[in-house]
Amino acid sequence: MSTKQPSRKDLLPSLGIVFSSALWGLFWIPVRAVEEAGVTALWTGPVLFASVALIFLPVAIMRWRNIWSSGPELLLTGTLTGAAFAFYAVSFNMTDVVRALLLFYMTPIWSTLLGLMFLGERLNINRVAALILGIGGLAVVLGDGASLPWPRQTGDWFALASGLCWSLGSVRLFQGGATLLFEKTFAFITGAFLVGTILALLPLGLENALPSVTALKQGWIWIVGVGLFLLPATWMTIWPTTVLSPARVGILFMTEAIAGIGSAAFLTDEPFGLREISGTALIVGAGVIEVLKKPDAPPTGKTNS
Repeated sequence: MSTKQPSRKDLLPSLGIVFSSALWGLFWIPVRAVEEAGVTALWTGPVLFASVALIFLPVAIMRWRNIWSSGPELLLTGTLTGAAFAFYAVSFNMTDVVRALLLFYMTPIWSTLLGLMFLGERLNINRVAALILGIGGLAVVLGDGASLPWPRQTGDWFALASGLCWSLGSVRLFQGGATLLFEKTFAFITGAFLVGTILALLPLGLENALPSVTALKQGWIWIVGVGLFLLPATWMTIWPTTVLSPARVGILFMTEAIAGIGSAAFLTDEPFGLREISGTALIVGAGVIEVLKKPDAPPTGKTNS
């Protein structure tokens, strides 16, 4: 008599994270287009996140009671997850791209440690293998054989803080479960806009002139387009993070690096040779190992509202 195999409810959200991280890997395209239209580098992030927030705003107004009742908990979660992307964007302007990427993608390590401390997860051979393959793949693709960097300048610390903020935010999302998904997504976008605006106003030694009306008019098609582009990306970032282990989210999010490097090679003169192919294979292997492993902790059982 055959026994029915248990369903893997984690597979769909795992694929969702792979999909959203691939979209984030293409984020550099509209960012560069808006910057070429005349918006200074520090303001490209706030301008683009503001466009997404405005699209969400009508629904946010209708659901204001949920947002208000969630209070400081939602505010903290949105600030942490939003700050992660705001710090990440700024780090590219203040340090080498390779260093920023490698320091941000220490995220799976922080998430694994936080899962062990706060979620009762256990470290097993699959997770260790996935971490080694993922970090190793990033080192091959981005570091050209160099060792992982240690923060030495402000931009490095921003990149490191970005990964840590995302790990902390993903733990909070997972603990809260798949409830109030719209509110959490709106808080994430709003947090990214607010923290990005604060960073743009700080004296960081970079050009931070406010976007001119002319620049916004010239880049409006990209600004509106990226607002629509980020709708599925933000939703498929937040929902899976509420039901998947933070460490799994961090490992699968490495797909962003593959999409970013591959699209840059296709659209620009960036190289994509044996080193990039080898690193990509390692990262894909990390994702396959992680997805094949059953989740350490079941979803919290909370449902959408």
